[in-house]
Amino acid sequence: MKKNIVILATGGTIAGKAASSTDTACYQSALLPIDALIAEVPALQDIASVTGEQLAQVDSADMTHAVWLALAARINTLLASPAVDGIVVTHGTDTMEETAYFLNLTVKSAKPVVMVGALRPANVISTDGPMNLYDAVALAADDAAAGCGVLVALNDTINCSRDVTKTNTALQDAFKAPELGYLGYIQAGKPYFYRRPARKHTFAAEFDVAGLVALPKVEIIYTYVGNDSSLADAAVAAGAKGIIVAGVGNGGMSAATRQNLTDLARRGTVVVRSTRVSSGIVTRNSAICDDDCGFIAADTLNPQKARVLLMLALTRTSDPAQIQRMFFEY
Repeated sequence: MKKNIVILATGGTIAGKAASSTDTACYQSALLPIDALIAEVPALQDIASVTGEQLAQVDSADMTHAVWLALAARINTLLASPAVDGIVVTHGTDTMEETAYFLNLTVKSAKPVVMVGALRPANVISTDGPMNLYDAVALAADDAAAGCGVLVALNDTINCSRDVTKTNTALQDAFKAPELGYLGYIQAGKPYFYRRPARKHTFAAEFDVAGLVALPKVEIIYTYVGNDSSLADAAVAAGAKGIIVAGVGNGGMSAATRQNLTDLARRGTVVVRSTRVSSGIVTRNSAICDDDCGFIAADTLNPQKARVLLMLALTRTSDPAQIQRMFFEY
């Protein structure tokens, strides 16, 4: 019997159109409705019973927390029904990794949820959207995807939403998990898994956003030669409850920045050390003594994903010890 898969559309390049069939760089995102995307891939109905809903229609640079909360709510409602076996979310690629990780922590089901997008608009030569959509539905309809958390499927690959990041501005193989690698591949509509996510997610996560209308304000501060603490001070003055530091190397920062952020942490701002480096662990009490400064180490989360986890953590606690536990568990 075919699985029942619902596609929730939010826009992005997969729904975009260019002025000509050869222009893959200059185009308008988020134009085509979900019904048009489904109609372009009639083979979808061969692998699942597919329906679609237009939840948003935006370039992913314009993605908002409000859409995140609406997505989580709708996915949880749909997956609570025995009539729905899995979800596919179409999304722009620029912020896909952030939305995917947010859903990975807020969806309350073991049923498959798959994020998908495209690096080329729908009407150009060699657009990747239709095949990506086909693969995503095939993955969401496969029993092996259950219990894996929110997955990201592009370019015939399966990625863990915690680990994946966009590594190139335009190439079709842009989505990778540096060092940790893919979870698997999709060939001829068949998923092949070679590893599974190791960290807690979805049904095992402690976060509950039901009824939330906003998320705590968390800002990212980038470090570089000669930077000072003015941006962190401004963020806190503007209402930030947390600061993510995109540090140098193993989450390092200048002595002056460290002192200022230590002062902010002692006054109640939650400070998390991530890194501007593309891969590797930010180790607790290594480049900086987190115990002395009151900081939290981001482990392997990049700055944008550390921000997602910190926002959700702050809906439950502001205790640095508890938030550090979350960074080690999720």
